[in-house]
Amino acid sequence: MFKKWIEYIKSWFRKTSEEIMDPEIEIQMAIDSANRNNQELRNQAANIVAHRTKLAGRIDDAADAVGEAREMAKQAIVKAEEAKSAGDTASVAKWTGVAQSQATKLQAAERNLESFKAQYETAIAQADDAKRAVQSNAAKLEDLSARKMELLGALEQAKMQESVNAAVQSMSATLDDDMPSLASVEEKIEARKAQAMAKAEIYEATPEGAEAELREAMNEAQADETLANLKAELGL
Repeated sequence: MFKKWIEYIKSWFRKTSEEIMDPEIEIQMAIDSANRNNQELRNQAANIVAHRTKLAGRIDDAADAVGEAREMAKQAIVKAEEAKSAGDTASVAKWTGVAQSQATKLQAAERNLESFKAQYETAIAQADDAKRAVQSNAAKLEDLSARKMELLGALEQAKMQESVNAAVQSMSATLDDDMPSLASVEEKIEARKAQAMAKAEIYEATPEGAEAELREAMNEAQADETLANLKAELGL
């Protein structure tokens, strides 16, 4: 059970980290990692090429050693033959020993030379592979850099759209919450109108209302009589 909780916490932490991680930082981290890998690959390739170059130098040295041992052996043989012709037994033995010693060196030098040549052939293939790997990785790095620009552009567009969305939502919230709608204004006016008419109707039903109506009728009758008198005076 404890192990299950540990895995749950790890999963939650990874998910939370992914949610709070800035995409721009993630993109730069990917580029930095690719650059580090590229530099490491270049260093390894340089070591492989340097090994090939070093082997080329050793082949030259080994070839010189072979040539020197061969020449020394030949000279010792000549000396031994000259001593033999002169009847100098001691010199024959000496130069024969030298010739044998140089022959042994020659064999060792030849084996060493062949070994270096075999290593050099392998080193050539390895160096070619390393250079191709560097070239291929460099191309991938360029693609990644181009992809970085594309992603940053898309991220910038997303941020701009998010900003616009936030502004639109803010405006909508302001219109909905702070400004009265025409429907609500109309409803308030109708309510006040209805209230006023109701009060008038109630007032008319009271004695005071009836008296006021009566007085208004009397006033209208008096006004009509006054108007009729004025017309009579004018002979109309």
